[in-house]
Amino acid sequence: MKAKIVSWFAGGVLFGTAGLKILTSYEAKRVYAHCTAAVLRAKDEVVNTATAIQEGAQDIYADAKEINEERAEKIQTIEDAKAEAKA
Repeated sequence: MKAKIVSWFAGGVLFGTAGLKILTSYEAKRVYAHCTAAVLRAKDEVVNTATAIQEGAQDIYADAKEINEERAEKIQTIEDAKAEAKA
């Protein structure tokens, strides 16, 4: 029973050491670099898309304010005309 535990422990240490060597190898680092580069490209695309959406939203907001100002002027003109008609 003790030999089985020791063999499992030794196997774990050996597997961990080999895994560490694989994870720190040149090829693995190249994979990490490529994955990181892909994430950075994706981040740039998300930022560009968010900027475009924000600019579009600002245009819509400005148009909406203009529409409301024109509408308020029309309503004020109608109310002024009604007030003059009553007087």
